[in-house]
Amino acid sequence: MTQPHATDPHVLLSSAACVFFDFDGPVCRLFAGHPAAGVAQRLAVRLEALGRDPAPVAVSVRDADPLGVLLAVRKHYPQDRALMAVLEEQLTEEEVVAAGSATPTPGAAALVRALAAAGTRLAVTTNNSPAAVASYLARDGLGPCFDGHIHGRGPDPALLKPDPDCLHRALESTGVAAADALMIGDSAADRLAAGKAGVPFLGYAENAEKYGRLRDAGAEVSVSTLEGLVRAA
Repeated sequence: MTQPHATDPHVLLSSAACVFFDFDGPVCRLFAGHPAAGVAQRLAVRLEALGRDPAPVAVSVRDADPLGVLLAVRKHYPQDRALMAVLEEQLTEEEVVAAGSATPTPGAAALVRALAAAGTRLAVTTNNSPAAVASYLARDGLGPCFDGHIHGRGPDPALLKPDPDCLHRALESTGVAAADALMIGDSAADRLAAGKAGVPFLGYAENAEKYGRLRDAGAEVSVSTLEGLVRAA
């Protein structure tokens, strides 16, 4: 069921045999009640407590970007796998806590349920921890809709999006050809990863700034809300 070229989000969605959701953004606001700024700061404190210079992660801490902290640590300490494992484990714990107070993205749960009811296969393709995703989906009763197809962060930050690793894993686990899938994402990294994997892309841009970033990354189709997609599902 290869998708036709389309600029109509409803056509893209209704043509997809499988939909891949990015997690933080299209499904929920992960750090709504457990702010990312504090998470990034605690990772930097842990880095210093382990005897490493926290200066390389200063920009990511300033930008409240926990994943950026991991990437910066990998760049500056590329051979220190034990260090990466400690920080990744701490970030996973923080994300699981955050999942307990994450706020649903308007329309996301209804869209997921409508797609699942229509027989569309679903997967999560995210840079966040699979444990955090599973915790949130269980909390909101969405777990069965994804049937275990959660493809998130592994031990190597180099494989985070825009690397297409998580999309390749999702394609393999669902058995769907890239052209028959669709990814819904809200970042340039999502768009680039989808492009590298050959997966059609639908942007979720809740404001003009995100819309501009997605457009600059090559996203041809974006929506400002997921609520209008439920009927197409």
